[in-house]
Amino acid sequence: MKNILGLDLGTNSIGWAVVNGSVNDDGSEQLVKIQASGSHIIPMDAAMIGDFNKGNSISQTAERTRLRGIRRLSERYLLRRERLHRILDILGFLPSHFAQDLDRHGKIVKGKEPKLAWRKNEAGQFEFIFQDSFKEMLEDFKLNHPNLITDDKKVPYDWTIYYLRKKGLTSKISKEELAWILLNFNQKRGYYQLRGEEEKKNDNVMIINSKVIDVVKAEKDKKYEKYWYNVLLENGLLYRAAFYNDISFWKGHTKEFVLKTIKLKSGGTKQELSFLPSFDEIEKMEKKQKDKMYFKIKLKTEADIDQTHKTVGTYIYDTLLGNPSQKIRGRLVRTIERKYYKEELKLILDKQKEFHPELQDRALYAACVEELYTINEAHRNNIGNRDFTYLFLEDILFYQRPLKSKKSLIDNCLYEENHCLDKETGEIKSFPVKCIAKSHPLFQEFRLWQFIVNLRIYRKGLAQDVDVTNELLKTEEDYVALFDWLNGKKEIDQKAFLKYPLFGLKKEVENYRWNYVQDKPYPCNETRSSMLARLEKCDISIEFLTKENEEALWHILYSVEDKNEIVKALQKFADKHDLNASFVDVFRKFPPFKKEYGSYSAKAIKKLLPLMRMGKYWSENSIDKGTRERIDKIITGEYDEKIENRVREKAIHLVDVSDFRGLPLWLVCYIVYGRHSESKEITQWKSPADIDSYLKSFKQHSLRNPIVEQIIIETLRVVRDIWKQVGNIDEIHVELGREMKNPADKRKKMTQQISENENTNLRIKYLLTEFLNPEYEVENVRPYSPSQQDILRIYEEGVLNSVSDLPEEISDILKKFTETDLKKRPSRSEVLRYKLWLEQKYRSPYTGEVIPLGKLFTSAYEIEHVIPQSCYFDDSFSNKVICEAEVNKLKSNLLGHEFIVKHHGEIVELPFGKKVRIFTVDEYEQFVKDNYSRTRGKMKKLLMDDIPEEFVTRQLNDSRYISKVVKSLLSNIVREKGEEEAISKNVIPCTGGVTDRLKKDWGINEVWNKIILPRFQRLNELTGTNKFTTKNVGIQEIPTMPLELQKGFNKKRIDHRHHAMDAIIIACANRNIINYLNNESATAKAELSRYDLQKLLCDKAKTDNNGNYKWVIRKPWASFTQDTYLALENIIVSFKQNLRVINKATNRFLHYNEEGKKIFVKQGKGDNWAIRKSMHKDTVFGEVNLRRIKTVALNEAMKNPQSIVVKDFKRKLLELWNLGFDAKRIKKYFEDNRETWSDINLSKIEVYYFSKDTKDRFFATRKPLDTSFDRKKIENNITDTGIQKILLRHLELKDNNPDIAFSPDGIDEMNRNIIQLNNGKYHQPIIKVRWYEQADKFAVGQTGNKSSKFVEAAKGTNLFFAVYESNILDKKTNTIIKKRNYATIPLNVAIERQKQGLPVAPEDENGNDPIFVLSPNDLVYLPTAADLANGIIAQPLDRGRIYKMIDSSETTANFIPYSIANLIYSLPKSLAESFCRGGILVQNEFGVGSPQSKNQRALTGEMIKEICIPIKVDRLGNVLESSSSHKK
Repeated sequence: MKNILGLDLGTNSIGWAVVNGSVNDDGSEQLVKIQASGSHIIPMDAAMIGDFNKGNSISQTAERTRLRGIRRLSERYLLRRERLHRILDILGFLPSHFAQDLDRHGKIVKGKEPKLAWRKNEAGQFEFIFQDSFKEMLEDFKLNHPNLITDDKKVPYDWTIYYLRKKGLTSKISKEELAWILLNFNQKRGYYQLRGEEEKKNDNVMIINSKVIDVVKAEKDKKYEKYWYNVLLENGLLYRAAFYNDISFWKGHTKEFVLKTIKLKSGGTKQELSFLPSFDEIEKMEKKQKDKMYFKIKLKTEADIDQTHKTVGTYIYDTLLGNPSQKIRGRLVRTIERKYYKEELKLILDKQKEFHPELQDRALYAACVEELYTINEAHRNNIGNRDFTYLFLEDILFYQRPLKSKKSLIDNCLYEENHCLDKETGEIKSFPVKCIAKSHPLFQEFRLWQFIVNLRIYRKGLAQDVDVTNELLKTEEDYVALFDWLNGKKEIDQKAFLKYPLFGLKKEVENYRWNYVQDKPYPCNETRSSMLARLEKCDISIEFLTKENEEALWHILYSVEDKNEIVKALQKFADKHDLNASFVDVFRKFPPFKKEYGSYSAKAIKKLLPLMRMGKYWSENSIDKGTRERIDKIITGEYDEKIENRVREKAIHLVDVSDFRGLPLWLVCYIVYGRHSESKEITQWKSPADIDSYLKSFKQHSLRNPIVEQIIIETLRVVRDIWKQVGNIDEIHVELGREMKNPADKRKKMTQQISENENTNLRIKYLLTEFLNPEYEVENVRPYSPSQQDILRIYEEGVLNSVSDLPEEISDILKKFTETDLKKRPSRSEVLRYKLWLEQKYRSPYTGEVIPLGKLFTSAYEIEHVIPQSCYFDDSFSNKVICEAEVNKLKSNLLGHEFIVKHHGEIVELPFGKKVRIFTVDEYEQFVKDNYSRTRGKMKKLLMDDIPEEFVTRQLNDSRYISKVVKSLLSNIVREKGEEEAISKNVIPCTGGVTDRLKKDWGINEVWNKIILPRFQRLNELTGTNKFTTKNVGIQEIPTMPLELQKGFNKKRIDHRHHAMDAIIIACANRNIINYLNNESATAKAELSRYDLQKLLCDKAKTDNNGNYKWVIRKPWASFTQDTYLALENIIVSFKQNLRVINKATNRFLHYNEEGKKIFVKQGKGDNWAIRKSMHKDTVFGEVNLRRIKTVALNEAMKNPQSIVVKDFKRKLLELWNLGFDAKRIKKYFEDNRETWSDINLSKIEVYYFSKDTKDRFFATRKPLDTSFDRKKIENNITDTGIQKILLRHLELKDNNPDIAFSPDGIDEMNRNIIQLNNGKYHQPIIKVRWYEQADKFAVGQTGNKSSKFVEAAKGTNLFFAVYESNILDKKTNTIIKKRNYATIPLNVAIERQKQGLPVAPEDENGNDPIFVLSPNDLVYLPTAADLANGIIAQPLDRGRIYKMIDSSETTANFIPYSIANLIYSLPKSLAESFCRGGILVQNEFGVGSPQSKNQRALTGEMIKEICIPIKVDRLGNVLESSSSHKK
């Protein structure tokens, strides 16, 4: 019995099926049954899948990497600080209070948090130690701002650091002050700019200040709700931009702009002006905009510092002197380049050397170097002769470690290895050779020859393009001349290429094309082109750039990244070659080469390239010795076991060594290495254990795309398990989802196209529904008929593509069809206008007669395949037109153009006596050009006389990288002995078009309808309507969706079992079926013709009573449809779990062993844990203790009289208390004096209390103001009452409308008027507010200030839901019963327990361990009443009682039926009301109120968590025995 495995691989799913087949006596194959099938799902966030499908190349680990980078920056800052502490301590520069809190290694002692500039006095209060310098600074402020001092306003002590940084440039400062400055530079030291960054970003950019003379409001934006403004500046420039809010108030104000000068290709320049907003305005922007703006702010700051010729510290201090209200952090100076800080500190240190002899003491310097580098003698010697300035600047504060080598990430060459002798063992060991850098001159030449050898040039024809390559490139010299022309260019596109002077096509460029992508530029020799351009600037001859010089220069430019080092290296190169002085200056600005790599090593390219060169570039001597020997044996036919027969066959036309030139790469690979590059790892896996071995050795990230890599790895695991279960696999049929095998750019285009198609389909369905109205006079309309939907779509598409410009009225109507709000959809009169416009336009392509839309769905008109399906299977819309039924019959099996040639001018009689004439050939060709030129694919098909060979072969070749990887890996399982190709003949690829056709022909679409129908019937019951089912032609009930809910709906994707359904079809699609449907049988080389295959595979089936029929592919066996239904009904979907939240990480570090060799050693001390999930959100909160008011009785109030709210009452009560009154006498006093205290109710006295004294906990964080801040939120959530009042007053002025008050412009207005809003008192502008909420948050840590920082658990971290069981007494029956209780285990608790080696769930309050713990995607079974009574679960399990856990929170857990992939009904309240006729509002298909995709109860009403038991299933969906028993 033969086992055929079908695989349907998607982004996050694996559908699989094993079909058994037997071999008949005549050798033919007969499929007999479905042995097993299943769906395995890899749960993924919907946003992640969406991003992948849209081509967003954001890695899943990008966020983790970003946060790791932040942690590393913090760690390096601390390491630098510790090193500084050690040096400053030796120098004696640290204050004693600070030094005593440091340990031997410069670390701050645990539990201490000393501040260098502050110490505790005897009273335990902190005091600033640099009072003298502070007073000197105050004198400066007295001169500039006397009011600041006299008004008793506080000048921050922190500003003293900027004063000292300025003072230190010219005068003496104390040792402690210098230490403070050094530690301050460690905190903010700028960023290190690599070579090329500055040139790339800063060229031709400048900041300008200009007064706004006038602001003119122009036209409204076509796409967004904003207006364009023309802003005239005082310097004569015009700034034009679109804004949502009015900017008229700019007039008369000075604004800042970025002026960028751009060089044009024509040689001229153009200027671009962009607005530079303030910091406060930037804060309101989204992150992407912020990043752009902060780059502009960086430019502005650097420009200001450069213009003032001040150091950074002086710049800040002088700015504060001029404007004391200026905020510094994040406002005045953001991150600027490191050189500014470095230059400043060097000046300070050089000056302070004059006053502090310690900084020139060689003995102290040697002691410091010894302290830092006790073991590292080499570095000690290297810096031994330096000084303290160098030590502080280059070795500690501004040290930048070299970037780690990423060589391990470079792929290994598939052809070459290096060999060396192991001196210890004497063995010859091999190690891989890394692939060459793409910028290497050798690779640049290799790629260009490959481009030229594969090049084809075509003259465009109406029906078919003609290959004219040999006419334009007649001789080898022509190819060499083309190479020379391209070799000096950076890149080339089709238009520029066809203008190559020797082609002589300048005026006819539009009539030709190449075989590459038409609108994409292709690289030529980028490296040489860039070098030549710069040599020209230096007046150095092109002749200088020999191969040797080019490689040497490339090596310098490629490998040196430091800006200073590149200058040294270039100078050395210039001196060696006696180049002029400008050489270094020009080439130091050379942009760094991208770190991209080819597919081959330099060693391999040196062997391949000599056989690809032509003419003067080809040399017999350049062919390496090994290759030359192989060539000689191929020519002479001499036997060599290393030269396989296939190599000789492919090179049979090469008879002399001089023929081995200008060869295509694939042939060169065969000649030099005897194989294709992808076939290096050809192997045969003989057992499932071989897959395990491969998986263990698999190199993570080797496929560059983590999502694709994950699905391939999981596929191999699934196939391994299938292999174990079924015993052997003889053949594998595989289909890869389109999103899987395409690169990011194509996935993006596909997603856009799918969205457009969906909108078109919804419009078509809407129109058909409307056409049911007699007013439209459209006959025989059936809105749910797929054939009518197709015919109307072809009709509409034909009209829309035949016009160059849509009338504005029609364009507006089309936009309305996409509106989600039903009220905004086109009115009946608009639909009527659209219908009339359409039917004036569509004409039959063979007669030119108008086809009225009213008759479109009658038997008078039919869909016609331009290329008949009997010749070529193409069911796409580009192969369909609409024509008269009689004309379609006459056309029969002819191609469109072929039909016109044979029947031109004939008269065809239509029903009711009407006659039409077939076009003449000229009329037809002109009609096609006029009406189909915008759909080039359809135009070509209409003008074809024959089906070209390449038209078919293009369809058959799937050379995409991921497809090759998957097929070659699966080939290892089914490869037969002697197979040498990378992809085995027993791996048969399938496509979505093939499976769609087979599902239709084999009745599987009806099977699917039957499987999902109960969900739609249930919705009918819940909503009290019949909107979710309809009747088909056979009067069978089928599922459907109301038109309003069809956007985004896909009937197939609502149930996970559809993956298994597709896999069954794929397994049954044998090579003959695939050849028939993918048109291989249409090629001349086909073993069986299309006609033969049709007879072998198909049966005729009637389509109507008019004698029309179609060919239907025969079912694999008679009961196939029923067997598929049973197989799908019995599937249990399996889900890949990813609950690894923590694992031990092993740190390794370089260490010298006893023999002096560097080796990696494992860290021995302490545990190092790696958390695999995000523990909490980024926002850090602080706990707040809120004062609130409550009412209590007098006795309770007297326990703490100070908390009483009413001051007079409190004062009197305390007075009585002090007089010795007890509680009774006090109460009596107030009762006797009721008239005086009439406003006091002794049983309801208002007292203050604090939230920390209750169970409620409140946490606050800073939040930017936005339109969500209404009155309620301001009063209840903002901690600062002063800010509350300002915001509330501003809100009242804006009619309590937060959308106006707290829009960006509203906030600007508030801050402009903030003094009036604050009763005439000054207040800082309000951008962010301290906002609090009641929530359950946990502390970041236990040590230092971590215990006061609180965070919120990240989304999706509730991974463990514990179910406990207790024995309790039932008071009604007086018997002991079991009762469950529940708890969601927070991730931080689970992690701590796992660190200690404990189960994730602790005991409950009664000391019970959980009976089980559930996680998202776990399956549970709901025992029936009989199961519970018997204590044994009946087998097999009822599939309808299996549920999947979705999530949990506290004691609540949510579930859905295990096979559900997407909800078919999930609506907001407003929309749900229009669908529910019963008394209950249903927002969810499970009957619950909310639109969420989860439920706590089963469809049969039971509370799932109360009775469920967990079931474990393997990857194949088999229930494991251990989980099928149940305790009574």
